[in-house]
Amino acid sequence: MIFNRSGINTEICAEFIQKAVGGDLFEIETVRTYDTDYMKCIEEAKAELRTKARPELKQYLDSINEYDNIFVCGPCWWGTFPMGMFTQLEKLNFGGKRVVALMTHEGSGLGSCERDLKKICKGADFGKGLAVHGGSSAQSETTVANWAKAFVNG
Repeated sequence: MIFNRSGINTEICAEFIQKAVGGDLFEIETVRTYDTDYMKCIEEAKAELRTKARPELKQYLDSINEYDNIFVCGPCWWGTFPMGMFTQLEKLNFGGKRVVALMTHEGSGLGSCERDLKKICKGADFGKGLAVHGGSSAQSETTVANWAKAFVNG
């Protein structure tokens, strides 16, 4: 799973997926940290989205060759994943992979994340994503596990 924590909700869901179907976790961390003040942070995220920024990451995943199923998990920042997610995803070859999105949110659902993944993860087959209300993440294990198992077994 490739995930961007940017809060505990996405990490909780990524761990539920790992517990349900196995696999490795890879966390996206940008070199530059975002402001801890919520209002300033959302303005930083909005500016990155407007400019289609690709923030530098602390580390990169070099290959996904050994995996068949890729879960891309992240928080909803202005209707899609944080731009750091795309920094990583653009460096990988998704040909022949199965990809699915999980997005934690506070009311936006999946936003445009599935459409955005389809633009970047060329050659992949896509499953139906799952939106998890951030405030309910800790109570979503059954839902997330069942969804993950259905994707892997489907």
